[in-house]
Amino acid sequence: MFLGCWKVCFKVGKKSLKDLASAMRSTSIIITAVAWLAWSSELAASDPVNDQWAVFPLQSGAFEIHELHEVFLTVQYGSGEPDTIRHRDEEEKLLGRMSRNHGTWDSHHPRHRLLQALHGFSRYEERNMAELNRWRGLYRHVSKKQKEVLEREVQYSGRFSTVERLLKSNQGLCQAIVDNALQFYRISNQELEKFIRDTEKSGSVAEKVSVGQSLKHFVRDWAESGIKERDPGFTCVLNTLDDLFPTQENTNAIPKVMIPGAGLGRLGHEAAKLGFEVTINEWSMYMNIAYRFLESHRERHSQTFYPFVDSWSHHASTNDMIRPVSFPDVPINASSVVLVEGDFTTAFKDGTGTYDVVITYFFIDTARNLVSYFDTIHLLLRPGGYWLNFGPLLYGTAPFVQLSLDEIVSVVESFGFQFLETKDTCGDITLPGKQVRGKEAIYGFNDRALTKNAYNSQFWVAQKQHS
Repeated sequence: MFLGCWKVCFKVGKKSLKDLASAMRSTSIIITAVAWLAWSSELAASDPVNDQWAVFPLQSGAFEIHELHEVFLTVQYGSGEPDTIRHRDEEEKLLGRMSRNHGTWDSHHPRHRLLQALHGFSRYEERNMAELNRWRGLYRHVSKKQKEVLEREVQYSGRFSTVERLLKSNQGLCQAIVDNALQFYRISNQELEKFIRDTEKSGSVAEKVSVGQSLKHFVRDWAESGIKERDPGFTCVLNTLDDLFPTQENTNAIPKVMIPGAGLGRLGHEAAKLGFEVTINEWSMYMNIAYRFLESHRERHSQTFYPFVDSWSHHASTNDMIRPVSFPDVPINASSVVLVEGDFTTAFKDGTGTYDVVITYFFIDTARNLVSYFDTIHLLLRPGGYWLNFGPLLYGTAPFVQLSLDEIVSVVESFGFQFLETKDTCGDITLPGKQVRGKEAIYGFNDRALTKNAYNSQFWVAQKQHS
């Protein structure tokens, strides 16, 4: 039955499998099934479109399935294009903000930041080859006798050639990201080339670290090898989100979720699969153009690259270092999530009371002014709305405010939030008497690395009280 947010109930005997296809807002979802039917004892083995299913379209656009006794379903979320009304409206606003005539043209202008990011991706191979050649030069300091051992035992110099080849392959991905962004943002090759010439003529070089971090987020967010990093936080947040909004039949209200600092958006897509209307937000243009690439390349395992060749430390084997990683690990329904680019504290000034949930995931410690984040979260939430937080308190290099956890709780409560009880599956209580829990979460991108970077990430649910 249609539940208002494309949720479907399949009746199996006396049981009900709810939320089986809870994100069915795209007509491109593919369902293959093998079923025993109530009125037929024969197995419908291979034909998923079988008139014995008795599928009746409803005026709402959903479907009603009668008398299915036993069903085995594989649900694959299809590659829905980002072409909904919400997507088109936001794209129009974004292109307006991207115009050179919008605001003051300086290094903070969104078009300037976009061109900087495109410059970085365009020069990925060049910047990493400079480092590789530096390592080659350092290898010359090894004695002839020592080199003989290294070449005989591990063919060390061959690693330089291998990595050079893989860097070139990675540049192919980076160039595809650039080409996709030029088309999406309506930027000409001539404009980008002029920007690069002028930038390099002034003595500046293309950014390297931000490009590498964005590429590694394909691993963290959209590769099978990133599951270990995603699971602790995602499980806690998504299960809590599902508990806060149990399935309500006969309602057409779709809860709205905002996720600032979303990176490459995987958490937002997982929330959308639960049936929420999701908006994600990201400041970094390096992340944004990588996400735009995902929106256009949605097929499972359609892309492959070599994310770990830019650093030779902490590898158990050379094969680990040069191994390929494919993404995305699931088909992407790009129609289910809208990205709003820009500064979280300024991009939603007209969004008072718009959202039912704000999820800050590895985000609040990125603030220049932490209290401004609190202001914005409070502004965006409707009365009774929920703020879910999961992440560390690793402040940056120049924050205006650096609060300890107990201070955050006090300040947030003064805004009119009430911290709610949460499940112990999200960790142990950090502050006695306060509903804040700590859970270890890894943040390192490489699941085979010989090092581990992890945080005691803090989780809470705070509800905005009615005035």
